Amino acid sequence: MMQDSWRAVSVYNPRLRPERVAIYDTTLRDGEQAPGVRFTREQKVEIACMLEELGIPEVEVGFPVVSAEEREAVREISSLGLSLKTTALARVRKGDIDAVIECDTDGIILFASVSELHLKHKMRRSFEEVVELSVDAVEYAREHGLSIAFSAEDATRTELKRLIQLYRAVEEAGAARVHIPDTAGVATPQAIEVLVGEIKARLRQGTRLCVHCHNDFGLAVANALQGIIAGADVAAATVNGIGERAGNASLEELVTALRVLYDLDLKLNLSVLSQLSRLVERYSGIRVQPHKPLVGKNAFAHESGIHVAAVLENPLTYEPFLPEVIGQRRRLVLGKHSGTRAVEAVLRAGGITPSRDEVRAVLQEVKETPGYLTHTLRPSTI
Repeated sequence: MMQDSWRAVSVYNPRLRPERVAIYDTTLRDGEQAPGVRFTREQKVEIACMLEELGIPEVEVGFPVVSAEEREAVREISSLGLSLKTTALARVRKGDIDAVIECDTDGIILFASVSELHLKHKMRRSFEEVVELSVDAVEYAREHGLSIAFSAEDATRTELKRLIQLYRAVEEAGAARVHIPDTAGVATPQAIEVLVGEIKARLRQGTRLCVHCHNDFGLAVANALQGIIAGADVAAATVNGIGERAGNASLEELVTALRVLYDLDLKLNLSVLSQLSRLVERYSGIRVQPHKPLVGKNAFAHESGIHVAAVLENPLTYEPFLPEVIGQRRRLVLGKHSGTRAVEAVLRAGGITPSRDEVRAVLQEVKETPGYLTHTLRPSTI
């Protein structure tokens, strides 16, 4: 897998089958549920249009029953004529489903929980009652022409027997896809692998399986990837990984990992990822950490003299792929750890051809001066 000039990754990475894998984005719904985040209707439309430019096939555009403003935003995005599929969230309640129907989305994601914790403290119903409510909700949504996905909230803390019984019931009622949400982010990749394998084996052929992972232990992307490897057809994600508590699986990390590490080409326009990340950062008010994988400002920045010397010869010595692939740029940082190659490169980029003594003099001043300077390099040519 090192045959491409734009990347250099581990030869031990497996390949994945592209014909069955899809990503759906839930930035406008689950992402907006991050505390303090409130997208305007105009902002939601702009984000949806950029997700269309990225090539994401499905976007969960909101939770219509939340407010009139939310319904207006969902309805407007659904009316834009985008090629992506629009879905919206609803509880297993007629009023929630009617709110989605009013918005004219392509599909609906219904959710209910049958974990012991949620049955007792949230649903306040028996397992049998929740299954009946879920089946009724799926049938009602089907009668109104909606494509239906069903999400068993808190699935990773639910007895497998109950999960399978619920999934089979909603599948029989008309759900075309079922979701395994790791609602509290408590599953490991090994747990996700087991769940996906057990559930996939018991679904009817043609029913799609989705993993929806939260990041409470920093495992959301790893869990989503492991779910796909184990046989899940779909994975959910949000831009910058925003969402409740520690957030969701990061869209940019997930799709780039699939393309770069697993050689899975989902035909996405990855070059807009950095722009999309900055857009959501601005509208959400949640700043991207400098060391955030891929889209953080330090993701392709180099200061260490030993590293910079090699990067200037071939960037792939210290980068897994070229940053331009996702719309990023490489930066050299002049600071305490810099060497002569970095100083010379920056000076030459500025039109100066320095002598060896001049390079050393500038380097000494750089090392003795508090702080640092940055220089953005031109696109890679290797």
